[in-house]
Amino acid sequence: MEPGPRAAVVSLDRRDTMLVERGLQTMNVELVSDAYAIAANYLRRSGAIPDTLVTNERLLEILVKLFQHGEFNKIRLANKAIVRFEAQGEARAVA
Repeated sequence: MEPGPRAAVVSLDRRDTMLVERGLQTMNVELVSDAYAIAANYLRRSGAIPDTLVTNERLLEILVKLFQHGEFNKIRLANKAIVRFEAQGEARAVA
C-alpha cells in the first residue's frame, strides 16, 4: 500500500506561507484561505452551504483548481469560485 501525497507547510516569513506538495507544486495558503473565507461567507448567507465551521470540500477544490490555473487575485478567485459552485449546484439539481 502506497502512502498518500505528502505536503509540508513552508514559512518564508510571517506573510508568505506556502504549501509544498510532493516538492513540485507550491500554493499560497493565505491567498486561498482568504478567498475561501470570502466565498464561504457569501454562500452561507445565501443558503447555498450550511452555516457550520466545517470546510466545504467542493468549494475548496474549486478554489485550488482556479489557483492552479493562474488566478492569484483573492477577490476574483472568490467570485469565480462562487459562480462555479452555484453552477454545479444548479446542474446537480437538474440531474
